[in-house]
Amino acid sequence: MPSSNNRGLFVSVDGPSAAGKSTIVEHLAQLLVARGEEIYVTAEPSSGPIGKLCRELTETVSGYALACLYAADRYYHVDREIRVHTDAGRTVISDRYVPSGLVMQRFDGLDLSFLWQLNERADQPDLAVILQADPTVIARHLVERGAHNRFQLSPDSSQAEVDFYREATECLTRAGYHVLPLNVDDKRPEQAAAVIAERLMTLLALQRM
Repeated sequence: MPSSNNRGLFVSVDGPSAAGKSTIVEHLAQLLVARGEEIYVTAEPSSGPIGKLCRELTETVSGYALACLYAADRYYHVDREIRVHTDAGRTVISDRYVPSGLVMQRFDGLDLSFLWQLNERADQPDLAVILQADPTVIARHLVERGAHNRFQLSPDSSQAEVDFYREATECLTRAGYHVLPLNVDDKRPEQAAAVIAERLMTLLALQRM
């Protein structure tokens, strides 16, 4: 993504199910607004027509078809929503992005290299936060919360997802992504959000020099 003093930053937040991702995004947005930043919060699947299809079909479509559908939504999301707001000078926070695209379809047996090829032309965020957590802890949280989709139903899904995110982190780092791995085992959501906010404020300061 081109650098510009007038362009807003783009940060994605991904991580294993029940690691507290959405709560962290909420706290992060509040912290940045309190510091005077103009913020736009979004999520994937997007609120657009392809994102709606993703939500409708996740339980009944699998493998390559679902991976391609999610990738199509991601490119649509970038073009119709994310770039619109960063170009307007807002900092965009996306709850899930490419890292999740390299993880969730692994549960359907797809290869990481294929998933990367499918997603590699999506705009790189200025900061890709990937949450890390103890799989036994998030498995307990998942049971308490309940599964949100079929990927979370198997008994070992938390361990598998943690492993997939570790491999995705390595893949994205090799591809030149600015990745912030963030262990949340010993952090409350507001503490994790504060770590991300500090990194973003540093990036914003550098951008505005």
